[in-house]
Amino acid sequence: MCDMRVALLLMVGLAVVAEAAETMRIAVGPETAAVTLSGAGLSCGDDLDDAEFVALGKDSLAIRKKDGALTLDGAALPGDAIRCRSSGAGSLEVNGVHVQGDVVVVRGKSQLVTVNVLPLEAYLQGVLGSEMPKTFPLEALKAQAVAARTYALNKKLEQYGQPFYLGSSVISQVYKGLESDDPRTRQAIDETKGLVLTWQLQPIEAYFHASCGGHTESGLDALGRDLPYLKSVACPCAKLPTSHWTLKVAPRELGAKPGQFQVQGRSPTGRARRVQVGARSIDAVSFRERIGYMRLKSLDFEVTGQGKDGLVLKGNGFGHGAGMCQWGARLLADSGKDFRAILEHYYPGTELQVLYD
Repeated sequence: MCDMRVALLLMVGLAVVAEAAETMRIAVGPETAAVTLSGAGLSCGDDLDDAEFVALGKDSLAIRKKDGALTLDGAALPGDAIRCRSSGAGSLEVNGVHVQGDVVVVRGKSQLVTVNVLPLEAYLQGVLGSEMPKTFPLEALKAQAVAARTYALNKKLEQYGQPFYLGSSVISQVYKGLESDDPRTRQAIDETKGLVLTWQLQPIEAYFHASCGGHTESGLDALGRDLPYLKSVACPCAKLPTSHWTLKVAPRELGAKPGQFQVQGRSPTGRARRVQVGARSIDAVSFRERIGYMRLKSLDFEVTGQGKDGLVLKGNGFGHGAGMCQWGARLLADSGKDFRAILEHYYPGTELQVLYD
């Protein structure tokens, strides 16, 4: 009998259940000092798909790290992780986020890592409405469902054996649990179940972004990923007013005197590669990070004013520009294109395959 199960049985002396499923592992939020978990009829066990779970006879619990060990409601536990679920496959609330599936709390380097373990199709319910407006045409939502599923599987293969495969922020794919669940996004997921984009029979790195401004960027220029299916392609989103923006950058944000900013190099699509800020030459991606990704929406910009009040930049698009343009996908769907044609446009040369049903 495993140490975790022994410890839990000693604490509660109650029933045991077992279950196994194909899963995704998603880190929910940053590391925290404590994890609060609630759900109907909680049970816990080892971090294994086929683990035996001990019913705790309670609907809420707190997990902390004390003297290097995990504690459950103040009682020390063996091992580096504990996995919990709600009875009857009910949802859980973990640190204020409602999720499906199981929740694993892992002892991290300094604090605790919270990991949601759930089937891939259930994971997509928390991604699709977070990454694309739920009001978009169904064919655009279906294209996004395939892209998100493909990206997730690619990362699972890359990170297999690690405590988690993906995070829940924009660095991975935005995942908000049940908050983003919606009948329209569920329909898009159901109607594309198991469909994945492949290149040479492997799930591709299916990057996507909000708006490209009229032309997507190659994977090499946008991400340093020289991938044959991430080519620069024309996009109809250029005609949308929302694809174009103006930004004023104050002198204090630049850390340089007026007139000391210029773009030093551009990609074939015109996006900035390097910029000079004062006496320093820096990578344009680092400059965007410094100003803020939500403010400096893309690297497709021109300097239209520069003086004592700072910079004025006029630009196009929102995001890194590689892969599928979400607003472009909407316009293609509005024009009658189905999700297959949309995906073929933004990921040329790939194949759609059913990997599971």
